[in-house]
Amino acid sequence: LVDWGSSPNSEDNQHRTPLSYASGAGSCMVTDLLLKDNRVSPDNRDINGRTPLWWAMENGYDTVVKQLLEIGVDREPKDQSERTPLSWAAGNGHDAVVKQLIEADVDVDPKDYSRKTPLRWAASNGYDTVVKQLLETGKVDVDTKSSFGETPLSSAARNGHDAVVKQLLETGKVDVETKDTSGRTPLSLAADNGHAAVVKLLLETGRVDPHAKDNNGRTPLWLAAHKK
Repeated sequence: LVDWGSSPNSEDNQHRTPLSYASGAGSCMVTDLLLKDNRVSPDNRDINGRTPLWWAMENGYDTVVKQLLEIGVDREPKDQSERTPLSWAAGNGHDAVVKQLIEADVDVDPKDYSRKTPLRWAASNGYDTVVKQLLETGKVDVDTKSSFGETPLSSAARNGHDAVVKQLLETGKVDVETKDTSGRTPLSLAADNGHAAVVKLLLETGRVDPHAKDNNGRTPLWLAAHKK
């Protein structure tokens, strides 16, 4: 089609190009062909600010990511929610892609519009391998708070990801009594959602107050007992 005059950089109504779709589909062969055409803009942004690299990373296509990184594309484009490709890769548990980005020396601790970092996204979704990768860089703030006051520990506790909670506790750098904007601690969040394993891990630290009250005066025990 390109040989017959079709533009390799044409955009649809979402401003996505053939390269954007090829990258998002993990098509290494088509991506390679398009990248060889000097009319193609490898950093073209769609209507949501997402580049071909973003699409490849969000879907975990590490071979396509490698192709794009090797030609020198922008490694840290932010979409409309101010999330970087690393943020999406971490939040989706794509550890191979996360490894590539860390090796490419990207900022491993960027904050999106709600002040959530890649570590917070990985912790919240229970991706312990990605959490380990990010912690090992030594460049992430393990106690950073989102605009809702949640830390990576808070998010992991709320969602019952005990393996991640254990990793974060082992850093010795997290505040186990941190409170979100509702006044809830990690223990409160775990108790409220019925995550017994996480409650046990937190209590065993000997550093949490089992009687801590949230903004509504509710203790972890009250929250646990109130669950149906």
